[in-house]
Amino acid sequence: MKRLRILIIVMAGLLATATAAQADQIGTALTGYEETPAAVSTTATGEFTGTISDDGQSIDYRLRFAGLQGTVTQSHIHVGQLSITGSIVIFLCQTATNPDPTGLAPQCLQEGVVTGKITAANVIAGSTTTQQLAAGDFAAVVTAIRAGATYANVHSSLSPGGEIRGQIRTVGK
Repeated sequence: MKRLRILIIVMAGLLATATAAQADQIGTALTGYEETPAAVSTTATGEFTGTISDDGQSIDYRLRFAGLQGTVTQSHIHVGQLSITGSIVIFLCQTATNPDPTGLAPQCLQEGVVTGKITAANVIAGSTTTQQLAAGDFAAVVTAIRAGATYANVHSSLSPGGEIRGQIRTVGK
């Protein structure tokens, strides 16, 4: 009986360790050829990387971009599959011309690195009502990220719909 109790305790410990939440690493390379509705021929490059917290309540991110042919106007995360335009749900950086409705996103640079932390307070309602995305619904955005149904892009004055874009993927734990 004592051995059985010890075995149960050990198994429970192993199970708890195996199922403990781990932070998801997410990321994408940004290129003009992923933009929609048509590819953009640009020399710009970029990269979005992030870490979804262990508790799933925040994302620490890094957005790097350079060589945009137009003036940077804004950057976002959208919910949309590959080759599909989707709703803006999170501003990654903002400008005076295109402010983040939440006021929480850092200011965009013309090129370089922007970093930040995303929480439920950063999530805005999707502009496409059929996507059923509500302001503050961080869990829905994380679910979409894990499903591969989100993208990051950087908009510019020459490409107002976006100059560079990349589909966000889970890249590790």
